[in-house]
Amino acid sequence: MDGDGTRDARGTHANPVPRPAGPPEVPAKPPEAPTVPPRPARAPGAPDGPAFLTWLRTPRPQALPGVWRFGHRPRPEEEPERVPGRQLLSGAVIAFLVGWLIWSLLWNGYLGGWWLLPLYAMIPDSWAEPHSFTSVVVVYAYYVLIAGIIMVGVGRLGRWSEIWRRYGPPAWRRAVPGAVPPPAPEEDPAAWPALRAAGAHDAAERLAADARSGLMRDVDHARIARAWQGVQRGRHSLATFTGAVLSQGAGACPHPSGARDLPVRQARHDLVTGQVRIGTAADDTRNPYAYRGAGLALGPDLLGTSLLAVGPAGSGKTGSLVRPLTESLCLHALAGRAAVVVVGAAGADLGPADAYDVVVRIGHPDSVYDLDLYGGTTDPDEAAVVLAEALVGDLTEQHQGGDTRRSTTVLAQLLGPFRAVHGRFPGVPELRQLLEGAPGPLAELREGLRAAGQDSLLRELDARERQLDRPGDLGGVLADRVALLDRPAFAPFFDTSGQSRPFSLKALDNPVRVRIDLPQRGHADASRMLARLVLAQFTASVSMREDRSLFACLVLDDASGVVTPEAVRGVQRLRSAGAGVVLTLRTLDDVPRPLRGPLLGAIGCRMALSGLTPWDGQDFAEVWGKEWTEARDVTDRQIIAETPAGKAVHMLRRVITGKAPTARAVTVRQVERERWSASELAHAVPAGHAVLSLTSVKGEHAPPLLVDLRG
Repeated sequence: MDGDGTRDARGTHANPVPRPAGPPEVPAKPPEAPTVPPRPARAPGAPDGPAFLTWLRTPRPQALPGVWRFGHRPRPEEEPERVPGRQLLSGAVIAFLVGWLIWSLLWNGYLGGWWLLPLYAMIPDSWAEPHSFTSVVVVYAYYVLIAGIIMVGVGRLGRWSEIWRRYGPPAWRRAVPGAVPPPAPEEDPAAWPALRAAGAHDAAERLAADARSGLMRDVDHARIARAWQGVQRGRHSLATFTGAVLSQGAGACPHPSGARDLPVRQARHDLVTGQVRIGTAADDTRNPYAYRGAGLALGPDLLGTSLLAVGPAGSGKTGSLVRPLTESLCLHALAGRAAVVVVGAAGADLGPADAYDVVVRIGHPDSVYDLDLYGGTTDPDEAAVVLAEALVGDLTEQHQGGDTRRSTTVLAQLLGPFRAVHGRFPGVPELRQLLEGAPGPLAELREGLRAAGQDSLLRELDARERQLDRPGDLGGVLADRVALLDRPAFAPFFDTSGQSRPFSLKALDNPVRVRIDLPQRGHADASRMLARLVLAQFTASVSMREDRSLFACLVLDDASGVVTPEAVRGVQRLRSAGAGVVLTLRTLDDVPRPLRGPLLGAIGCRMALSGLTPWDGQDFAEVWGKEWTEARDVTDRQIIAETPAGKAVHMLRRVITGKAPTARAVTVRQVERERWSASELAHAVPAGHAVLSLTSVKGEHAPPLLVDLRG
């Protein structure tokens, strides 16, 4: 049985996308003595064997947006008042000495015998015989009671309980967490209580046995849970699901590729919550107390509002953010939960090729797959809209209307007639000739349309020919942009004759993992144009999917020259389509000034990495806004003692507190200030850190947080 969302990615294009071929077989070599142990296939701590049950049973309490929920211990929202350690210990010692003094005065009779009156009033005359056993026990019990009352009083004054919590065994137990006790059978996730409640006891027993024997992994658990959701929604029958589980166990409902894990992991993942850990919230006063020291993680619930990361080269965008996110999304794809498309420069650290189902290496002669220039559509108008955005989307400000409508019209006047005559869209050389107005191809189209009786399309072609000689015609601009793809390095690509293996983003209806390598070295303009093409096809495809519970995400490792007015409008529509994009930029200067505000407003998660320029920081400071805070003006005035007794008291106070005696005047005011100013973003963010604000698809917000990406 195929699990929910784990259908084959093939068959979504006129030329079906084949499953990637496996690695070539290598002839066996005679065994040699290994000199170093082999590299493990999974990251340390990944659930495997008996550790899987511990991982699965670890508590994951509800937490604030972005908090790493695996084993999280919630903290109060407000920071409790914390007494300095020196002052706390000094006060405890002084309180103990005061208690000792009071007991000594009582024991030696300096305060009189009034404290013994309750004892004399309660003891019967028969117990008052000197040196009797009963009288000795009662008297010393009374002494212990009085001593205990004194110790309780001075203990409260000296805050002994806080010392116990801060430095005693409770603090040791927090530092060394113990094993998680096994939950009750009806609450044990390893026993699959949802299946038992639905009557699938045999399937639950088989899965529980595989979990105990170490045959189940975190991806298997997530994939089968996803398939069970399909049963609950009526997409699959319970009998089919149960039969697949009984026959295959933990390997049931497989991904079309047959893979059950990635070749290697570098980040910490939790597929129960769908999170990937990217760092730790710094213990900084600018962070809310509830976030300080907590792990920071991202998941589909946050990526559904899209993410923008801005930072210079070397600030950690690819290694600390893009690589963990691509790993997480690929794991979600193996579990049937997501479809991911990763676009980056050739050679970027985006994971091994074995972690993807389809790898499109544009400009590389050994690439197995091609990229469909028209996104797999058969509608000329739809193809013209997407292609116009890719070709001249970054030039729309120079045309009237500020959009690509005129360019779309020019392309539609050519794509429709060509498809009607040839049954396909034109390739790159053919499209360039048509846009340049070459007489031969246009005449051939005209004869074909006349022969087919396509009068309406013939009028479209006539209109295109009349516009060729007019000043300001966009055909020449479009032809110049298409010429960037009409290069010898790209000759085998963008083929429309059916002789290649084109990949279409229409396949995002399936949990497919795709990586597209762009030839940025030597073809920077073409790479930016192709990135715009993929973004335009992505936003057009995800809005037409049937299953929007399958999260779709596009990761652009470098979005320079990609942000256009239409791209911003497309990003705004992704949240309702169950999709999101991840964009990285070296600087906001790569985005036109009129689009910076709309882009930051359309993106829900924003990250400013260390090394940001002040003018980039100003844009982030404006979108993060201001908040009301308490401003305290403290004035200290030293107290001068004039008498010997006063000087002695001041000396004792200095010994206890470590500070000179002062009279303090505090003025508290409510002021409105920026959460993070442009200067702080440019100069106060340490290396390896970033300031991150989050928004979930449910509308929950997290304020800008200082995050240590190395933690």
